[in-house]
Amino acid sequence: MASSIIDGKAIAAQVRAEVKEAVAQWVAQGHRSPFLAVVLIGDNPASASYVRGKAKACAEVGMGSETIQHPASMTEKALLELIQHLNADEKVDGILVQLPLPPHMDEKKVLHAIAPQKDVDGFHPENAGNLVIGQPAFSPATPAGVMELLKRSRVETRGAHAVVIGRSNIVGKPMANLLIQPGADATVTVCHSRTKNLAALSVQADILVAAIGKPHFVTPGMVKEGAVVIDVGINRIEDPSKKNGYRLVGDVDFHAVSQKAALITPVPGGVGPMTIAMLLKNTLAAATKNHP
Repeated sequence: MASSIIDGKAIAAQVRAEVKEAVAQWVAQGHRSPFLAVVLIGDNPASASYVRGKAKACAEVGMGSETIQHPASMTEKALLELIQHLNADEKVDGILVQLPLPPHMDEKKVLHAIAPQKDVDGFHPENAGNLVIGQPAFSPATPAGVMELLKRSRVETRGAHAVVIGRSNIVGKPMANLLIQPGADATVTVCHSRTKNLAALSVQADILVAAIGKPHFVTPGMVKEGAVVIDVGINRIEDPSKKNGYRLVGDVDFHAVSQKAALITPVPGGVGPMTIAMLLKNTLAAATKNHP
């Protein structure tokens, strides 16, 4: 069987259109536009590209944004002071610190300094904890985007066996927690680099989410016939035929696995576009929650 492709670009465009309409309604009620502050430390080209994409996306849906860039030599103390300033600034609804940070900065300390009500990335322990116990919280944008892809692709999660490969705080853990929540009601198995007989577990999955960061890690022998396969991975592999010398591939061997899966996300064009769409949704939610 050949898979149907889950078109992340098209679904992300739907989400963005809904956010744009909601922003217009919010402003029409006399509120100011939601505002996102993005902090970029250093000159990592990939980070700079992501940040430009976020700023452009904000403008497209009628949100305000500011990119605050500092050199990699900035001290951790100065960055923490900047975050406290943004926490106190009433015109800022969401704060996002672009990762990775320079080696001399404690990523955990920096992310934990962001006020939970402005933590639109969903990385603060308060948001992470509320997600676990099913209380209102900002969910990290990538796993939230996966849930949106499943929902809008009419994938039945209730009672399904979902296997998540990966246990990062950014994707794997929140992904498992979202799938197990009432309303989603999946039975979840989390696998990782230390899991024994990983393939024997993944092949049982009705819904397989790959977020392990290894190119083409998931092969057809790891996938059940007719499964839904969500590929969160974005890996660069060398490709001399490309102008920039590389191409992007996922954690799933797309061409081989697509012969077995019922639905599958491509890379690029699958989960990736959803991440910024859900960040916009979180920023809107922060504005409406903090300024009812």
